[in-house]
Amino acid sequence: MNRIRAYRKERKWTQEELAEKIGVERSAVAKWESGKIQPQASRLVALAEVFGCTVDEILGRGK
Repeated sequence: MNRIRAYRKERKWTQEELAEKIGVERSAVAKWESGKIQPQASRLVALAEVFGCTVDEILGRGK
């Protein structure tokens, strides 16, 4: 999920800051970014909300 990393870095947020914004542990963000695990659907929605984009964009299917 390198899109998550890209969106996070565009905003100059740390993994910890992103984790706090969506209510997960920093390790979850690290695992998403490394591709070890995929975010649950509800977390994808939360990510889209904080990034101001669509779930499809996070998944690489949009813009």
